[in-house]
Amino acid sequence: MADPRTPGSSAYRAAGVDYGALDAGKRNALTEALATSELLRASGGRALDDSRGEPAFVFEAGGQTLAFVVEGLGTKSIIARQVEEQLGVSAFDNVAYDTVAAIVNDLCCVGAVPLVVNAYFATGSSDWYADAERNASLVSGWREACVDAGATWGGGESPSLPGLVAPDDIELAGSAVGIVPPGRGPILGSDLKPGDEIVIVASNGLHANGSSLARRVAEGLPGGYATPLPSGRTFGEGLLDRTPIYARLVRALLERAVEVHYLSHITGHGLLKLMRPRRELTYRVARLPEVPEVLAFLVEQTEMSPAAAYSTFNMGCGFALYCADGSGEEVVAAAAELGMSANVAGVVEEGPRRVVLEEIDVVFESGDMDLTPRQAA
Repeated sequence: MADPRTPGSSAYRAAGVDYGALDAGKRNALTEALATSELLRASGGRALDDSRGEPAFVFEAGGQTLAFVVEGLGTKSIIARQVEEQLGVSAFDNVAYDTVAAIVNDLCCVGAVPLVVNAYFATGSSDWYADAERNASLVSGWREACVDAGATWGGGESPSLPGLVAPDDIELAGSAVGIVPPGRGPILGSDLKPGDEIVIVASNGLHANGSSLARRVAEGLPGGYATPLPSGRTFGEGLLDRTPIYARLVRALLERAVEVHYLSHITGHGLLKLMRPRRELTYRVARLPEVPEVLAFLVEQTEMSPAAAYSTFNMGCGFALYCADGSGEEVVAAAAELGMSANVAGVVEEGPRRVVLEEIDVVFESGDMDLTPRQAA
């Protein structure tokens, strides 16, 4: 069992995912990227370097403020393949939808609405496409997600990579360009202040984070993905529920001119992401949403402590919005109109950079997550 005082999960590291190592690599990449910002000026543009380390990169070009993101689904497509093999249930439309959701949910975190989404489908063999029904399911799910996000599917790349991708598998990823609505600036956390309300929009399951650990759990279960959850659904079905597209909510709030000061997509690092803003502020959460049963099952099977669970999985928290004091209920109402469950869960306070989860007596400190680029020497 992981040390209950320590964020992160030894179980997840054993499954091949170590956020400490990944974050160091990200910081190195961000530092090198920062050194290229001046090159945009040659084309009359400008890099907004305050967006470095945020979910999407923001830049100005042609009199517009644009955002760009690249995102991937991770290993969830392997779960789709394994569930199909074990249960005879195809869910490649769902994992395609998940991928687009992961992309646009990151993009909207900087206050941009998606314009164009491109796909990256990498297979271990071109034979993957021989199953016409599976292929049709994949592209149908991708198109449906683009429609729900209000974005055009522009194109993409579909390489066959034998030796790099397993023959029966497909890696799903993509990119998107979005625009910050005219008359508004990007949302990068500069307006965050004590007293701001934290609204948490519920998740409905695994989303795009934790798949490697979920596969490891399935391997250790006698029934594998057929193992029943308390509701009677199978473990495999629970893992493959579609991720909500929170970009729809952000678009609605921008159209209503709701005063939103920051946005955080809760994926890798779990609720550590609540302190993604690079500000010396404390993020206090008094009300946590209900944990989806598939995540509760994963926590039980891996014997995670609360600190490990809430810094590994989303634990029912899909997206967080930080808004001006008194605006939280307007966000909750807008979410409800879109069929999303949300609540005013907490508040921003003066104090050191940390996350306080009151209900489970867990505190995450500033050093537990650092995605800040370093200035080149």
